[in-house]
Amino acid sequence: MSTGTTTSVSTHVLDTSIGRPAASVPVRLATRPDPTAGWTPLGGSVTDADGRCADLPGLPEGTAQVRLEFDTDVYFARETDGPAAAAIAPPAAAPPVGGTFFPEVAITFTVRPGEHHHVPLLLSPFGYSVYRGS
Repeated sequence: MSTGTTTSVSTHVLDTSIGRPAASVPVRLATRPDPTAGWTPLGGSVTDADGRCADLPGLPEGTAQVRLEFDTDVYFARETDGPAAAAIAPPAAAPPVGGTFFPEVAITFTVRPGEHHHVPLLLSPFGYSVYRGS
């Protein structure tokens, strides 16, 4: 969580095609001090059984923008071959090889010093949506 001087980021991934959290989605985090600077990779995590990353790296002081990258291809390839795949009806059109139309989702957003930024990702094989949560 955030203190008065610390800026933090968390995320939550929900698979809307099965109505459950998306477990084991690789997530990478990068930052930059302004829109013209290059990205600095900080590390990453993998979503837990509840679709959350509890251990994303902290943000360095002076961070102005953050990018979260979700490896959705890895997740959907596993879901289409795994036990959860049997629980859902086949889609009208099969996803491309690898499991999804969007092999990765990259979300870039502006952060404010001292605030916590929660970014949920609603995911399906053919679309996604994000918003600033609380």
